[in-house]
Amino acid sequence: MVFRIDATTQGSDARAGTLTLSHGEVQTPIFMPVGTLGTVKTVEQRLLKDEVKAQIILGNTYHLYLRPGMEVLGAAGGLHKFMQWDRPMLTDSGGYQVYSLSQRRKITEEGVEFRSHIDGSKHFFSPEKAMDIQRQIGADIMMAFDECPPYPCDRAYATESMHLTHRWLDRCIKEVAKAKERYGHEQILAPIVQGSTYNDLRIASAKYISEQDQPINAIGGLSVGEPHEDMYEMTEVCCGVLPKDKARYLMGVGTPANLLECIDRGIDMFDCVLPTRNARHGLIYTRNGIINIKNAKWQNVFEPIDEGGPCPTSETYSKAYLRHLFASKEYLGPQLASIHNLSFFLWLVGEARSHIVQGDFSSWKRDMVQRVQVRL
Repeated sequence: MVFRIDATTQGSDARAGTLTLSHGEVQTPIFMPVGTLGTVKTVEQRLLKDEVKAQIILGNTYHLYLRPGMEVLGAAGGLHKFMQWDRPMLTDSGGYQVYSLSQRRKITEEGVEFRSHIDGSKHFFSPEKAMDIQRQIGADIMMAFDECPPYPCDRAYATESMHLTHRWLDRCIKEVAKAKERYGHEQILAPIVQGSTYNDLRIASAKYISEQDQPINAIGGLSVGEPHEDMYEMTEVCCGVLPKDKARYLMGVGTPANLLECIDRGIDMFDCVLPTRNARHGLIYTRNGIINIKNAKWQNVFEPIDEGGPCPTSETYSKAYLRHLFASKEYLGPQLASIHNLSFFLWLVGEARSHIVQGDFSSWKRDMVQRVQVRL
């Protein structure tokens, strides 16, 4: 695995880079579509490659462990072969899903006991087991097992949660060092900075994570309900400590404006369910603002979804047709909306990269942040 910084820009901490992984190169800044259960919802893999232009996608350890299960994935030769995806892939550790199951789990030093959201069956994740599951899934990037504290939380809880995450990271590193890759390609570990919205805890955690000298460092525990300004402040604090020669991944973020603001602060990688989840509810992101395609105002608007837009779908189909599909509850509506939204997010980070290389990122970003937040 290699991360190379290709360009920086004056007046900003933004950088353009190239991340070389076992299944190919990824140009950063990058947005990673979320494929929770071995599929990016409503979007077939060929479209992900050819139209959306996804360079890397995510799989979800917790959900894949429950369905289809490790026996099936192992027999298939890993998730890449199971879903016919030959580009890079990242898997989360299951830590965030454990966080979201607050009424169904119990956290101890050893790990987390939880009940399945599917059938209520009892399961246990330790740092070692989380690493073993991700080995079996076969992701290029495996996330360390962590605890994601809720927002808000008091300082005492945030402190103990951070130290627990660090102790679990130590165990993840040991497990990865002794366990071999299953499918003949390199799998790298990415530790996660925690510390809630406390500056000194974030600094301490970022220092600890930096000392582990892993090839990618992640920032977790944000975009969990805190104000956007707090997210930006914590991101800036962490990026000020994390090594400049390692890729930085901000987990679970976010809106187009969030992406641009955090690229400005030095983030290289993002993921979020927002473009596909909102697409399924008729919320469309464009270069000139946000559209609720279900509104009656679009009924007779026959211009493209986003003229001159990020993909063929954006220019082929009209707003009126897409509104008709949603009004008729046709499955094609959420599919077209998802393809467009994902393409827009990939286009946006690609444009950010181009402007970093050109040296005018800061002025471009100021204008674009305003445009992408307009409600049309």
